[in-house]
Amino acid sequence: MLALAVAQVESSMTDGTQSVETLTDSFTRMADYVKKIRVVTQKVTPEKLPHFKDVIENAATRLEEDVQNAVIAFQFYDRISQRLDHVCRSLDQLGGILNDPSALYDPQRWHALQEKIKSSYTMEAERIMFEHILRGHSIEEALEIYRHHFDNAEQGKKQDGDEIELF
Repeated sequence: MLALAVAQVESSMTDGTQSVETLTDSFTRMADYVKKIRVVTQKVTPEKLPHFKDVIENAATRLEEDVQNAVIAFQFYDRISQRLDHVCRSLDQLGGILNDPSALYDPQRWHALQEKIKSSYTMEAERIMFEHILRGHSIEEALEIYRHHFDNAEQGKKQDGDEIELF
């Protein structure tokens, strides 16, 4: 159970780093586009309007794309927060079993805890990681399986664009 918590925290930290990098890049580009629009609008004259209209429209389109990327990164960050909340609740429940001498050696209590944790997962990749940890795989193996599953799911989304995962 502790190995599972470690694996979840590590995967969340990796995902969090990616989200922060996406946000940083998006906001940096957005600031550049806003600056470009401001500079260009100061140079607009009636005879140059068609040229500047294209430049402004292009910058606005890219700005819109970066805003969408930032929103997606915030959604991933929210998912990370939810995962870490699950870890905290699982560790709290684990602590309850460890502190109760009658529960400590009760296989039914351990099984009930595992089922409760398993049912709290919203992502298939998390359930797969959970199963591998319970089967005795190492944290590194479970994380590799999680990343592989997550990467394959992302590839599928890019190829058909139809997969939506609600969390």
